[in-house]
Amino acid sequence: MPVSRFPLVSLLASALVLSGAAPAQLRAQGANPQVRVLLLETVKLTLEATQQPLVLRAGSQRWSLAPREPVVLQLAAGSLVLERVAGVERLPAVTELWLEPVARPAGSPLDPQAGTQDGADFQLQQRGYRGRLQVLVGSSALQAVNHVALEAYLPSVVASEMPASWPQAALRAQAVAARTYALRQRKPAAAFDVSATVTSQVYKGVAAETPSTHQAVASTRGQVLMFGASLANTVFHSSAGGSTENSGDLWSQQLPYLVSVPDFDQHSPVHAWQLRLEPEQLQKAFGEIGGAQRIDVLAITGSGRVRQARVTGPAGTLVLTGAQLRSRLGLKSTMVRFEVLAPELAALPPSLPALPPLMPLAAAQVGATEPAISPDQVPVQLPPPSLLAIGRGFGHGVGMSQWGAHGLANRGQSYEQILRHYYRGAELRPYVSP
Repeated sequence: MPVSRFPLVSLLASALVLSGAAPAQLRAQGANPQVRVLLLETVKLTLEATQQPLVLRAGSQRWSLAPREPVVLQLAAGSLVLERVAGVERLPAVTELWLEPVARPAGSPLDPQAGTQDGADFQLQQRGYRGRLQVLVGSSALQAVNHVALEAYLPSVVASEMPASWPQAALRAQAVAARTYALRQRKPAAAFDVSATVTSQVYKGVAAETPSTHQAVASTRGQVLMFGASLANTVFHSSAGGSTENSGDLWSQQLPYLVSVPDFDQHSPVHAWQLRLEPEQLQKAFGEIGGAQRIDVLAITGSGRVRQARVTGPAGTLVLTGAQLRSRLGLKSTMVRFEVLAPELAALPPSLPALPPLMPLAAAQVGATEPAISPDQVPVQLPPPSLLAIGRGFGHGVGMSQWGAHGLANRGQSYEQILRHYYRGAELRPYVSP
């Protein structure tokens, strides 16, 4: 691959970051803003202070929590119930609560702005997190939202999205992509910016952090991908199956930097895969037509992913998009085709050899006094067929392939070159808060 050509300001910023002399805009609070992460949505939350006292507050009400003191918040009969060792309180008029550390000197080892590897500030459902927790009280659910500094959030995201043992070039590419994605998703008017699951990017708290992911985040501190004056939409996925997808072939908008490019994921465990689809699963997926006897791909994208497919069942047909088909069947990707398995072999595991067809029994075998039964006199009720999905890749296929980043890193490519390959025309720059 050609050497990456980023603007001079980006190269200078990278050099300053790597040398530890971060530029002024990276030292400023604006370069490390808070991110609001939806951790959980449920009717019952178990909270606990970790290494230091915490304060739980709701309006003018305050409760001091000692380290390792458990607290349970639960919706019951239209109001919030607070359970502590000291007793139980009902809080009928509460709309939100905050769990936060007692005031401490800025820059102390447990300062969530510092992004260190020290312990968590609090635990939620026995998983540790940094920063503060906001609990939004709804009529039917509690939303637990973690307010955490961006650079303290990222080491867990990188480790949750990519094996921490992978080369630093791949981890750093993931750190930049995750940082850019989180900043682009910030929505001041919404209750939270991102979720902690694959619907945004995976975030498992302090326990997921490792020295290698802290290094990847620190060495790229403040760096983001920009396209023109805007943050790039740095979506990513596990494995592209040989070629990434144009964003316009999957979503409504074709972004100039999210175009189909060759992938380097041939060593990925999901580069090629097969999935046997049994009649029961097909009946559940396509209940409105009584299951599926065959699936025919009608149109594909330039990279070979299903754009449109026709499902034929006992009671009719359905025409679905590739994304709809993937969702209904739980497929790893839409780069897939389908084969019909012989009905008489549907109950056999794929590893068994095919059996020869059964021969009709002779009259002597069924008794001399009984007439022979010819095959056309016996109604044959074949079971519904199974289908075999044969595919490549894992994920939507747009943007950076994580296994492809691993492959490029193993070829000696830098994180800048990896990002440049998957986000064509986007530029690496230091983030400056608007």
